[in-house]
Amino acid sequence: MMLQQKKAHNKRKEYVLIPSFILEDRTLSVLEALVEFLKEKKGLNYHEIGVLLNRDERNIWTVYHRARKKRGKK
Repeated sequence: MMLQQKKAHNKRKEYVLIPSFILEDRTLSVLEALVEFLKEKKGLNYHEIGVLLNRDERNIWTVYHRARKKRGKK
């Protein structure tokens, strides 16, 4: 799976590769798994993830914290 990230200032497109194994854990929704991966493994902040997934960064924060709660992390 590949997500496209647009860079406005230089019109260059970047891609983020998403491994399919992150979707194996059925305790998380697809969006929760994506957000968790992008935040923890790729080091993106809420705003960057929101732009990449076309979602508001406040929604991304909520999804990320919901995923952490499901995993038993605080």
